[in-house]
Amino acid sequence: MKQLQEQVARNPEGDNLIIRTAVRLLVPFIQLYGLYVIVHGHYSPGGGFQGGVVLGASFILLALAYDLKTSLRFMSERVNNLLSNLGALIFIGIALLCALLGGLFLDYAALERLIPLGAEEWHSLGIFLVELGVGLAVMSIMVSLFWDLASGGDMEEGL
Repeated sequence: MKQLQEQVARNPEGDNLIIRTAVRLLVPFIQLYGLYVIVHGHYSPGGGFQGGVVLGASFILLALAYDLKTSLRFMSERVNNLLSNLGALIFIGIALLCALLGGLFLDYAALERLIPLGAEEWHSLGIFLVELGVGLAVMSIMVSLFWDLASGGDMEEGL
């Protein structure tokens, strides 16, 4: 009992070896599941928003189990900003491309004029691309919100 008290006195936060090991093992599977939800969003329930939340939660879980510096090692702020902008650009780009080709805002059949694949194929591919864009944007915005809240708005101070 005395040894445990001395160990707690030296490291008041605890070692968290079990938590860190479990997180290190689970995060790749959580990310794989998030990608699965995004990719199969046009075939089954789920999609960009839900998959983006799952992907973002995996980076948040890393930060909770380790620290903000560790989560930044796996995805920097610059990459996070790039992914959020890329996600929004994919969504708006597909929508505007549909409108510029003579269709409505998200009328994927208009993309038939670009590459003749067939309306059904373009509908499926268009939804997939939009889901991908939404997933990237939601993931990066969730992680960014967590970083801002966890660091008090100053990432340097939070590290």
